[in-house]
Amino acid sequence: MKKSIKTIAALLALCSVGSFASCMQDGDAVKLTVWVSEADQAFAKQVAEDFKKQNPDKKYNFVFDVQGENEMATRVLGDVESAADIFSFPNDQLTQLVNGDALARVGGERLTAIKAANSADAVDAATVTRGQNEETYGIPYTDNTFFLYYDKSVLSETDVQSLDGILAKCSANKKFAMLVSDGWYNTAFYFGKGLGYNVTYDDNLGETSITCDFNNATGKAVTESLWAYVQDTRVKADADDSKIVAGMDDGSVIAAFSGIWNRNAIERALGENFAAAKLPTYTYGKGTANEEQVQLVSFAGYKLLGVNNYSANKADAFAFADFYTNKENQIKHFEMRSYLPTNGEAQQDERVKTDVCAKAIAAQLAHSKTQKNVPSTLWDPLKGLGNAMITGAQTGNFALLEQLNACVAAIEKNAQ
Repeated sequence: MKKSIKTIAALLALCSVGSFASCMQDGDAVKLTVWVSEADQAFAKQVAEDFKKQNPDKKYNFVFDVQGENEMATRVLGDVESAADIFSFPNDQLTQLVNGDALARVGGERLTAIKAANSADAVDAATVTRGQNEETYGIPYTDNTFFLYYDKSVLSETDVQSLDGILAKCSANKKFAMLVSDGWYNTAFYFGKGLGYNVTYDDNLGETSITCDFNNATGKAVTESLWAYVQDTRVKADADDSKIVAGMDDGSVIAAFSGIWNRNAIERALGENFAAAKLPTYTYGKGTANEEQVQLVSFAGYKLLGVNNYSANKADAFAFADFYTNKENQIKHFEMRSYLPTNGEAQQDERVKTDVCAKAIAAQLAHSKTQKNVPSTLWDPLKGLGNAMITGAQTGNFALLEQLNACVAAIEKNAQ
């Protein structure tokens, strides 16, 4: 006991009160808390073990917790100082997290290396503009879009070029599925006709105004087109990931919109009939003089790995983030979860170049809208609009113009 007291006294003499904790840590493990989705837990834990082997001169203690990426900003900003040291998030949350002072800025040689290794679009997705300055606050590691999965024993490559072509092979027992009550998906109909939104920010990246044109004359016609599909008995409009997989498994779904995270489950369900393609066209203004086939335009976002601005071990957190997102681990992530790499060299790997989903994603990215400067108000109103359609298809009651105007009014802020 006396020896312990003398040791502590000696440490106190060497360390100021303010730096005592960090001084004590020199002989202890560096603790790093990591928040990623449930599906990425196994991958992240393996990366952590590899990171330890790559850094035998230090002792690391990794703590993992499950956090869905769609709600990452909400959880982090709930208590930034107690949040994880490293966390994964979609890039549309970037301005919100920067505004909340939650992210450490990437700069110097690290930024130069990230720009050299990854695609320009991916780096841009991690970058915000404040005044005349561009600032990067995350490290990209995969794109984040959606595309079409289908059963090739029922549908041909020609069929899947249009939504009507797909539906021609569908029935009440073999459906096309998508989640209409999600703005990430239903915006594809509006984006296809060139509609969108505009957000202005103050110097701290706080939203000052938001406008949206989804309820102009074109937007009304888009909504009518979407509403027609929702009413079609061959369409399963309330299909979340679990319903899509279950439907593919029992044959009640033969085509669906989803993302790469669902690949393994859908491939298991379809077996040798597994296929993927870019999103199809849809019929706009059916039966009118303006009828045309419109290509669905998806959100194209990126998943980023961020370092908490309040991390007690920021240098080590950045070192782990660099390792997690490097070429080798992007390829491993692709092999484990089919995540398409943002690293240029990893993209040229033969396993990536020949993959059916990678090719579908590449084709869809040519018909996409960058998921950047997205209104924080966008998601809930579009979810509500989609839910009103789904309910309306069941009850026969959907006040289209009223619901659409209410949706846009909820999205907009200080609109002129």
